[in-house]
Amino acid sequence: MKFPSASLLLAALSLAACDSKVATTGETATSSATVEAADPAAAETSGTKATAADEANAVPAPDPATIPAASAGNAAAILARPQVPILCYHQIRDWTARDSKGAKDYIVPIAQFKAQIKMLADSGYHTVSPDQLYAYMTTGAKLPSKPIMLTFDDTDLDQFTIARPTLEQYGYKAMYFVMTVSLGRPHYMTKAMVKQLSDEGNVIGSHTWDHHNVKKYQGKDWETQIDKPTKTLEEITGKKINYFAYPFGLWNPQAFPELKKRGFVAAFSLAEKRDQNDPLFTIRRIIASGYWSPKTLRNNIVQSF
Repeated sequence: MKFPSASLLLAALSLAACDSKVATTGETATSSATVEAADPAAAETSGTKATAADEANAVPAPDPATIPAASAGNAAAILARPQVPILCYHQIRDWTARDSKGAKDYIVPIAQFKAQIKMLADSGYHTVSPDQLYAYMTTGAKLPSKPIMLTFDDTDLDQFTIARPTLEQYGYKAMYFVMTVSLGRPHYMTKAMVKQLSDEGNVIGSHTWDHHNVKKYQGKDWETQIDKPTKTLEEITGKKINYFAYPFGLWNPQAFPELKKRGFVAAFSLAEKRDQNDPLFTIRRIIASGYWSPKTLRNNIVQSF
């Protein structure tokens, strides 16, 4: 067990991954499924790789603090805007005999991950930062063509050693939600790695201290799970931490004011529907399953958002 709530994480993420596949076109991740080989012909190739860095950088990302409160509080306007596809990754490594069928939903084999990212680039997707997403959701600010956001949860080492160089090939940036109890432990990132990701233009967000379910917080849990980790991440990066991801994707409305008064401007869940009164604190993501070929991933992106 890598961290205190690993078994609960497995169950919740497997359920969320299943939820995210409701809108698929028949290519489901069944228990007997095997990893589908990458099919370059299935990608919507444009003949050249997407110039993600050039186009995304042409759209400035405003500081969330500059967004008027009235815009951030206009739930109807936010919900009316088309959702930007957001993918959630966890472990990027090859499957082992010990991995359960459910675990393989959120363990993406290395070759499969590289094929998925190549498909995004060949299809013309451009990664956006959470600040760009926030500005779009609250004010309708312009985004690059075919925007997509890539997020990584739990601080696994392979996100740095495998995902980071893969994204760099296409000029892609990502959001990394860090669980601070894991920092420096075997198979997890170090503080120096987290700082490097931040320095390279990726964004660091909070994923609590040890993945404790937000719906169960009482008393000092907010200090232990939110306040201290946020302070740690701000010390590591030298930047304000504005974004939060719920462990297991689980949330309740009681968490919103607690997160807001701690300076967070938005929070990310998984496939569950957004809260109609506070959509900024229930931003949807889908888990990119280890079973999905690039074609299946593309279909899920189109139909889930």
